[in-house]
Amino acid sequence: MKKALFALSLGTFALGITEYVMMAILSEVASSLSISIPQAGHLISAYALGVAVGAPLLIVGYRFKPKSVLLFLALVMFAGAVLSVLAPNYWLFLVARFISGLPHGAYFGVASIVAVHLAPEDKKGKAVSTMIAGMTVANLMGVPVSSWLCSTWSWRFPFLITSICALLVLCSIWRWVPNMDRLPVTGFKGQFRFLSSSAPWLILTATLLGNGGVFCWYSYISPLLSQESGFALTQVPMLMIAAGAGMVLGNILSGVLSDRYSAYRVAPATQLLAVVGLILIFFLADYGWLSVVLMVVVAGCLFAVSGPEQFLILRHAPGGEMLGGACVQMAFNLGNALGAFVGGLPISFGCTPRYTALAGIPFCLLGFVCLMLLYRKSTKTALSHS
Repeated sequence: MKKALFALSLGTFALGITEYVMMAILSEVASSLSISIPQAGHLISAYALGVAVGAPLLIVGYRFKPKSVLLFLALVMFAGAVLSVLAPNYWLFLVARFISGLPHGAYFGVASIVAVHLAPEDKKGKAVSTMIAGMTVANLMGVPVSSWLCSTWSWRFPFLITSICALLVLCSIWRWVPNMDRLPVTGFKGQFRFLSSSAPWLILTATLLGNGGVFCWYSYISPLLSQESGFALTQVPMLMIAAGAGMVLGNILSGVLSDRYSAYRVAPATQLLAVVGLILIFFLADYGWLSVVLMVVVAGCLFAVSGPEQFLILRHAPGGEMLGGACVQMAFNLGNALGAFVGGLPISFGCTPRYTALAGIPFCLLGFVCLMLLYRKSTKTALSHS
């Protein structure tokens, strides 16, 4: 089981570098390809569009064994990375980014099902968080190292690393992930039947709003740290490593706590902590190291709530588990885009960067309400069954 979970987390590690490294190397890419920064920003949007298009394609995934689907998605990862390395111009690179995004949501959806299948009943939450751990490690180590390679040699090096990782993912899944039977055939309509219940909508809405709220602030963390918290721009990359450590720790703790106290409780509690953290950031941004501590806490909450949400959607998507698991990643990425847009509004109106945290509070609070409604719904269901 450990080797299989490692193989799955290696895939999320590769996806994590591919998704987040563009934010760190945007200026270098723009300069190399002779495009503007806004045009380079479209490369981030192209990846998110790939996620949105690729996830629904899992409606045909039930026809194949989960291992076969994972191997195919690893091949798409590899193709997108290789095309990114070789792309001679902006337009081909834009296509490469779209292709790189296609397997993202689908991979999380299928890998979540495999992780839950592999683990015993009292370890399922931890298994899902272990699968997601690759994404947090990518933020902790992969993105900073890739950024350094970009500044030292070329912006294409991070994608060369991703292509190598994709090959390792392919080999490790083939060797270590056991063959599972195909999921029960529910037909085309059956894949969507779970959406007739309110619980999946609460989870997806909470994911979109919760992540959107955090990304209102996190998208502009660099100017906040440098302009308000008193740190030099040269210190920001090291501080971002601290944020990555918070993501790793938050993901690990939420997996352990979900198995002990239930994911229904851990998710809203973590979301509420993010709300409190953003409130404190708004009022205490001037206090340098205290601002950094709060950054680590809220960054940790970002992934501490992600694992339980990924786990809970599988519980509430009978007959459409693959699609449900992928939809959470669609909601996550839509939340990222929403947060980056809304967080930028206060700055465009002349406010200081701390107001990005204020903009995110209502979104996180609404996400908390959704998760509390889900918790109350689960409690009533448990009482009725007893």
